[in-house]
Amino acid sequence: MLLFFILGLLVHFVFFGSIFDIYFTSPLVHGMTPQFTPLPPPAKRLVLFVADGLRADTLYELDENGNSRAPFIRNIIMHEGSWGISHTRVPTESRPGHVALIAGFYEDVSAVAKGWKENPVGFDSLINESKYTWSWGSPDILTMFAKGKKPQTLCHLYIYSFLWKEFFHAAGNNQSLFSKVNEEKIVFFLHLLGIDTNGHAHRPTSREYKDNVKVVDDGIKEIVSMLEHFYGNDGKTAFIFTSDHGMTDWGFHGAGHPSETLTPFVTWGAGIKYPQKVSAQKFDDAFLKEWKLENWKRQDIHQVSLCKELIHLALKGLSYYHTYDRFFLGINVVLGFVGWTSYAALLIIKSHSNLARGVSKEVKKPSHLLPCSFIAIGVLVAFFLLIQDCPWTYYVYCLLPMPIWYAVLREFQVIQNFVISLLTFPPSQLVGYLFVFTLGIEVLVLSFFYRYMLTAGLIAFACWPFITQLWTRAKSISLSWIFFSLLLAVFPLMPVVGRKPDIFLVMGAGLLVLLLSLSVVTSLIKRKDHFINEELLLHLFQMLSIVLSMCVAYTTHDSLRKKQGLPLFNQIISWITLASSFVLPLLSPTSLFERLFSILLSSMSAYLLLSTGYEALFPLVLSCLMFVWIQVEQETLQQHSVSYKQKVTSLQFTCHPDITQFRQLYLDDVRRAFFLVSFGLLSFSNVSATHGMFFCPFKQILIPFVLVMCAFEAVQLTTQLSSKRDLCSFPYVFFLPVTCFFFSFCSISHYVIVMSMTIVLVFLNGLAHLLTTKKLELCGKPKSHLI
Repeated sequence: MLLFFILGLLVHFVFFGSIFDIYFTSPLVHGMTPQFTPLPPPAKRLVLFVADGLRADTLYELDENGNSRAPFIRNIIMHEGSWGISHTRVPTESRPGHVALIAGFYEDVSAVAKGWKENPVGFDSLINESKYTWSWGSPDILTMFAKGKKPQTLCHLYIYSFLWKEFFHAAGNNQSLFSKVNEEKIVFFLHLLGIDTNGHAHRPTSREYKDNVKVVDDGIKEIVSMLEHFYGNDGKTAFIFTSDHGMTDWGFHGAGHPSETLTPFVTWGAGIKYPQKVSAQKFDDAFLKEWKLENWKRQDIHQVSLCKELIHLALKGLSYYHTYDRFFLGINVVLGFVGWTSYAALLIIKSHSNLARGVSKEVKKPSHLLPCSFIAIGVLVAFFLLIQDCPWTYYVYCLLPMPIWYAVLREFQVIQNFVISLLTFPPSQLVGYLFVFTLGIEVLVLSFFYRYMLTAGLIAFACWPFITQLWTRAKSISLSWIFFSLLLAVFPLMPVVGRKPDIFLVMGAGLLVLLLSLSVVTSLIKRKDHFINEELLLHLFQMLSIVLSMCVAYTTHDSLRKKQGLPLFNQIISWITLASSFVLPLLSPTSLFERLFSILLSSMSAYLLLSTGYEALFPLVLSCLMFVWIQVEQETLQQHSVSYKQKVTSLQFTCHPDITQFRQLYLDDVRRAFFLVSFGLLSFSNVSATHGMFFCPFKQILIPFVLVMCAFEAVQLTTQLSSKRDLCSFPYVFFLPVTCFFFSFCSISHYVIVMSMTIVLVFLNGLAHLLTTKKLELCGKPKSHLI
């Protein structure tokens, strides 16, 4: 079974990486002959201003008093130059935006592996082709066009901090520098970071962000005046003012929202037409009227009309060049994916199910023709790839399906017996199972695009007791299941981003956990006959940790609101709390209720620090539903005539369970696995902006997911199902791979998420097993004291 897990992880890592070879191809073509025009340029020099993070509407719109936030730029639009909107592309990050501006192409997508910090493929740029370039601004941006260049091409690029006044003063007194700045084909590049910084810190709707636009406008006015004076108003300077990307109302960028992709573009000087007055303009938006610019011709970034057909054909040719093997690779990856899913399903059916047993006792050995056929096909595929001079990864994607499908066809007898077993089901029942399975997959897929589908799924979960015998046999448990399912269904309807922090909801969540803890501690004191032991002390310490987390969250919120930064003490406490949240539960007893409750308390201590509003209540409601789920599954076990039953509170997590109590898999286990995947997806729907103590949405996903996996570990215990036999098998085999298969054709980002979820699920299963079964003993004998 360990070999199965290792092979499974290997196969999924290969499929995970295949998406980058299939879709992430470099748009660059090397080895072409440079082309030049004999016409003299209208300008000797270019001055490029890039206001990082500036939205088009913030620059162009008038303020509440009807005045422009950038009067100098506004005057340029009306009297000296041309203006419009530059439509940027995803990802709306600083590096891809600057590459598009200065190098003339959209960022090589392989740069995502470098965190958008460096392009793995060399490329040409305006800076390369200039005689001299002087640049000022953020080192992260300015140095990106120097990396990977030959030493002889670096001698013309000069990078400075914000010392442009001193530079022009020095140019007037230094003959060598004076001659350089008066050459042709020179570039002055000014990167202005303040607007982006204020947008992240205070959001684009804030006074700080908008005031920074006025500061930038004043600075540009001063620089332009100095340049014109320095060059004696020779009319040979071209100016461009634009932005690399915009920003959402909640202070983020990277996606494709219009507030991120619509950036300003204003140009004037040598070679630029003067403003053109028009009576009417046709655009799909209403910006012209909003910005009071309807009479000045707007020219968005588009090519001249005579080149459109040629550009279209060239782009189609480049697209074909880069994607002609996409279908071939996709087919091979799909074959491998379907083959592995089939093999894993057959292995589980063969080893842990009665569906394929008792039909045929005869076991046929595979014919020698079968392996020979696969070897021959593999040799032909390898020869085809060899003559195509394909990279080594293509061999992996194309040859991996061969051994997988060979393993599948070796289990032909199991397939035959399984099909015969399915035919014994009544047709209406079989169709009903297929319909429910398909519907469940559709809900999972749609939930990635529409969060409210998770709400619809939870409402369906709430109705589930009414279509089973659970409602008649256990009404109190059924009512609890319905209540918490409907309560949890509210969270996917709540906004994730674009909302203001509400620290009082965070405090309320902490108080609810403390009240719950107090009731548990009270019951422990009564049950332990007024003795204080390690278990009670641990719960008291965890309650104290929650109080401390509430204080840290409140003081952090207050400090950031006052713009005083993050206190060092809060940072230290936050990291200690996070580190201890996975250790403290190991000190609690291994009884099911007490261990799960200890995990909840430690998780809430860390989660309160990551919350800014309603999401602080999410782990608490989720945990309540998980405990009800454990009880519900124990009740449904009676439908299969399993006589063994204990109270949930008396069950013990143990590293070495009694294998004589284990059972075979039932169809109900498929439903349990579907519940597991659905509850896990809720973790992705609850990520929001954090305080800033350690901004990492992964932790917000991890904590609820761990709670779900621990509950699933308890479900396996209460339903007498071995975790080794389950293998996380049904989510691993039936739901997530099918979802991945769908996303591989329509959404790369969601494919990556689900593939990551599939891989991480195996490790989370191990982490949940560790948190629920292991026990740390303190040094010395445990002591008890009378109160």
